[in-house]
Amino acid sequence: MFHDLSPGSAFWLPRGTRIYNKLIEFIKEHYWKRGYDEIITPNIYNLDLWHQSGHALHYQDAMFTFDVEGATWAMKPMNCPGHCLMFANSIRSYRDLPLRFADFGVLHRNELSGALTGLTRVRRFQQDDAHIYCREDQIEQEVLASLDFMKEVYTTFGMTYKLELSTRPKKALGDVEVWDRAESALANAMDKFAGKGGWKVNPGDGAFYGPKIDIKVMDAMDRVHQCATVQLDFQLPIRFDLKYSTGSKEKGKEFERPVMVHRAMLGSVERMFAVLCEHWGGKWPFWISPRQVMLVPVHAEFFDYCEIVRGKLHDAGFYVDVDTSKSTFQKKVRTAQVEQYNYQLVVGKNEVENGTINIRTRENKVEGEMKVDDFVEMCKKMRDDHA
Repeated sequence: MFHDLSPGSAFWLPRGTRIYNKLIEFIKEHYWKRGYDEIITPNIYNLDLWHQSGHALHYQDAMFTFDVEGATWAMKPMNCPGHCLMFANSIRSYRDLPLRFADFGVLHRNELSGALTGLTRVRRFQQDDAHIYCREDQIEQEVLASLDFMKEVYTTFGMTYKLELSTRPKKALGDVEVWDRAESALANAMDKFAGKGGWKVNPGDGAFYGPKIDIKVMDAMDRVHQCATVQLDFQLPIRFDLKYSTGSKEKGKEFERPVMVHRAMLGSVERMFAVLCEHWGGKWPFWISPRQVMLVPVHAEFFDYCEIVRGKLHDAGFYVDVDTSKSTFQKKVRTAQVEQYNYQLVVGKNEVENGTINIRTRENKVEGEMKVDDFVEMCKKMRDDHA
């Protein structure tokens, strides 16, 4: 829901929060497997940080700023400068790289009220934001790993994608030779990932601070969405004087600057929620569904058994409700299907006597009786398989 007292900032009701949290949990599972370290950074900074990063010059009008003891502060609109502070906090060695910092911190951007559009353009949001600090010779492997990450995410969602390499713009900062090497590393990674001819070039469309891979995903209606991204950044490491020890004793080569990779798979969690809501038409797959199971007793005498079954499913981490209304059996089943419960578990005398439930899907397919413990295990497998 939205409210005029906080335009552009969503109020997440319980069932919407279930999906929101599950999306974040899904990405965190990948972080664990893929060697990312989660970090937590402040929501507000002195504006000096944004002057150092360069964002204040180009972006200050889109930031929420305020006075703190005579100094101007701002709510963060992105995470990258804070991550640079964390990298610079310790002496880094070439052996420490790559470092992968992941941050679900809350971001605020002062979008004009007329530009706000549902969940796709908001003022308060979270991203599955991560920054990888690596050596130049590690760019290709890190980009390839990021593309593999992206593929697994969007395959799970049942969405297709197209890759585009955006190269050096006219107003690019930095040495041309460094740009050429970076673009070559990105191209090699894309060739290995998608095959030659499996992607296209957008000449001159890169960011001023580095080349990038634009990932355009298509939903069930073949609409194109710009969600995931992989971008190289040579400028923030310079602005924050980031460096790592090379291990060399040769004068002038003791330290090098890392390359910074900005990457996101979902992009804004709010926007991805909106995209998936339309992509699946409100029929959320079981693993992410906010309404997974509805128990339907055919008579009040079976309420107690339903509560026992509900408890088992709840303890296993599933969203389950019991319809104890006075509606008819047929109405209870139909209501659960309209509300997009993935399963309706019908309970009558036979089920109580046999320690079972009778399964129906939201498509009204009757799958028959199953032991309660077997159903719980089936649910666990669907959750683990993201089915």
